[in-house]
Amino acid sequence: MSDVGKAPENAPEETPEYGSEDVLEDASEEAVSSPPAPRVKARRSPWNRGRDRVAAALVAVVAVATALVIGVTSDSAATDRTEAAPPPPLPAAPDKVPGSLAEIWSARSGATPVPVVAGDAVATADGGEVAARDPLTGQIRWHYTRDRPLCTMNETWGRLNAVYAKSEGCSEVTQLDPGTGRITAQRNGNAELGTRLVGDGSHVTATGKKLLTTWRDDLVQSAEYGQVPALVNAGKQPRTGCTYGTVAAASGKVGVIERCPGDPADRLTVYKAAPEKDDEPSVAFSSVLAGKRARVIAMSGDLTAVVLPDQKLLVVYNGDGSQRAAYPLDVPATDLAADPAGGVEATTQTTQNVYWFSGSKMLALSRDDLSPRWTLSSASGPGILFAAQLVVPIKGGLAVLNENDGSTIRTVGVDRRGYAGVVRLGAAGPVLLEERGDTLTALK
Repeated sequence: MSDVGKAPENAPEETPEYGSEDVLEDASEEAVSSPPAPRVKARRSPWNRGRDRVAAALVAVVAVATALVIGVTSDSAATDRTEAAPPPPLPAAPDKVPGSLAEIWSARSGATPVPVVAGDAVATADGGEVAARDPLTGQIRWHYTRDRPLCTMNETWGRLNAVYAKSEGCSEVTQLDPGTGRITAQRNGNAELGTRLVGDGSHVTATGKKLLTTWRDDLVQSAEYGQVPALVNAGKQPRTGCTYGTVAAASGKVGVIERCPGDPADRLTVYKAAPEKDDEPSVAFSSVLAGKRARVIAMSGDLTAVVLPDQKLLVVYNGDGSQRAAYPLDVPATDLAADPAGGVEATTQTTQNVYWFSGSKMLALSRDDLSPRWTLSSASGPGILFAAQLVVPIKGGLAVLNENDGSTIRTVGVDRRGYAGVVRLGAAGPVLLEERGDTLTALK
């Protein structure tokens, strides 16, 4: 057999040489043969220029400066305040009014129309400072001071409500715990200059000639009555263009004397202190009275007592506006010539009576039906209970009276150092307080 065409037996078999291809070498050759990719120049940040860095620095400086200005001029920065631990309990009042009383301290308190007693502390308000004082020494325990003047202050719900002036009104209210000075609530409102605070135990109303504003105990607004600033919903108020005289409150209702265009005489309106919507008054009744220069002097339950000077009458109205009774009134015309300051009558209450000071006389009205019970002609202000007895300021001192008939039990001389104006009384334990104009004086 021919061997032609046959592979030699000892010749190695030709097989592919796997892995013998030089891939890198080929790729390198391809890269060399291909044209180079163009270089992309990195984009320069617009904030790398000198003028941009300067602008950024200026923005930062302005931001810091603005923050500093806000911090320096803010209400917080303009407030100086301290707090204290709760005071120790006061000693009890004596069993009866002492035979003599002498001044133990006095302090200016021009923003309080009456002595303000809260718990075991006495509070004064003057200039921009509210100060809680020890009733026995007058020493300041804590204070809250702002760079704005106080409009007024009162005690309700066991707390102090300090109203400060801002711009054209008395718009900023701070509520303070009387024992410690801790802030318990704050609000911005629309109270007018000259406002006073009228409370009924559950709500407080800020008085005014064109607007009455009512708050609940956390200072949330519960009602507005009258000319509302920045009115959102028109047509909610029952009348427009009216001005207001005196204001009183009781049992969740507010009574006000209105003087409205088109009315032949003054109008008595009683409305709810907390209606369903705070910008929509809920009026119990509104009636045109028999005369002008009327004054609402007291409310008790659903009853409202109004004085009509021209008719020389004290008229009591039921909760629906109907007349319950009318009584002759023997008060000098000069006492009723003008509305009292802030639209608030000088009144006090005990469990038996409401005491109204007309300007020269004090009338005792029954809490049950607001009927007159007796009159003290020589009063310098309304009376209060002190040491379980009715004490009334009179010229030269105090009169201790029987609440049932007004008979005098005895008198106590007090040296008021020439002061002959209206005196408003308060009591803190064994200390009797007299507000004489813009000065609060403590007696013991």
